[in-house]
Amino acid sequence: MSTAGKVIRCRAAVSWAPNTPAAMEEIEVAPPEAGEVRIKIVATSVCHSDLYHLLESMTADGFPTVLGHEGAGIVESVGPGVTEFQPGDKVIPLFLCQCKECRFCKSPRTNQCERAWTRIRQEIMAGVESRFTCKGKRVHQFMGTSTFSEYTVINQIAVTRIDPAAPLDKVCLLGCGICTGYGAAVNTAKVEAGSSCAVFGLGAVGLAAVMGCRAAGASRIIAVDINPDKAEKAKELGATDFLNPKDHSRPVHEVISEMTGGGVDFSLECVGNVEVMRSALESSMEAWGVSVVVGWTDMFDITIRPRHLICGRTWKGSMFGGFKAKDGVAGMVRSYLEKKVKLDEFISHNMELDQVNDAIELMKNSQCVRVVMKVSAE
Repeated sequence: MSTAGKVIRCRAAVSWAPNTPAAMEEIEVAPPEAGEVRIKIVATSVCHSDLYHLLESMTADGFPTVLGHEGAGIVESVGPGVTEFQPGDKVIPLFLCQCKECRFCKSPRTNQCERAWTRIRQEIMAGVESRFTCKGKRVHQFMGTSTFSEYTVINQIAVTRIDPAAPLDKVCLLGCGICTGYGAAVNTAKVEAGSSCAVFGLGAVGLAAVMGCRAAGASRIIAVDINPDKAEKAKELGATDFLNPKDHSRPVHEVISEMTGGGVDFSLECVGNVEVMRSALESSMEAWGVSVVVGWTDMFDITIRPRHLICGRTWKGSMFGGFKAKDGVAGMVRSYLEKKVKLDEFISHNMELDQVNDAIELMKNSQCVRVVMKVSAE
């Protein structure tokens, strides 16, 4: 029986309040309106940004919500005016949209989209619109996506169609973390062949940055993390050195400077910690180093001294790895299918959606790289 044009009742992991376990609930998902696509989510993974909203920023106005923004699924139905998608298409939802019409989308200088700034309320990390209700209450769609649900509704400018041969339980990772880290190296930093790099933080984003540095031809890649268990995976993905700041009495930037004769050519901060951001900057070569802030936080200010930049360093930020979202993610899926990009190596656990709280605990305690949860059958 067709569900097009009808309300769908399905399971979702609803976070009713900050810092509380998600509850498996039956929610109502409204039909897509003009320009929208309703998607059956097949697989999703947990990203640190989900934890940031749930456990760190804890903005009360951002709840109740359905978290999740790294997912992949199949189009169930489309709203009026949608011509780019049709039922049955394999797709990846996007937290960063690409309308292809605004001045940002038309510019090669940014991957931002002007409509993203009005579509998402950044202070609560949720879409302005929501097609979810539960127990008579409106439920936010986290980052406009909400992939911890069997079905979701998303504007067509924040969805990309992918190769039908793509395994959804693998390419779901490209919805955020892998593209963010990999692209920060190749698109934002523009790592050069034969260069030296340092990557701070070896979660999935940092490991993807390591992979990006290697793909760009860096000759030395120093992977930095306080967890020694991360060393093996970092080297598998291309790191030449592993550095644990806890093993040294001096600041880590001094250690890296000594290791490299003055600092690395490129450094990438993939933690979301303002102190680490400064360490990453100071670890880059003072005369020409490029340091990229990749990790997300909006809770603290950062302080540096002007001389850290005046002598020639460049300090940059990277959102979603600099990828134009729709085009970039579809391209990364092709790269995976062509074995140019690794994804399987990032998946440390496979679970079901109703184990979402276990997945969150693994991420919270740094006991996983990525947990992929099965949401629905294809």
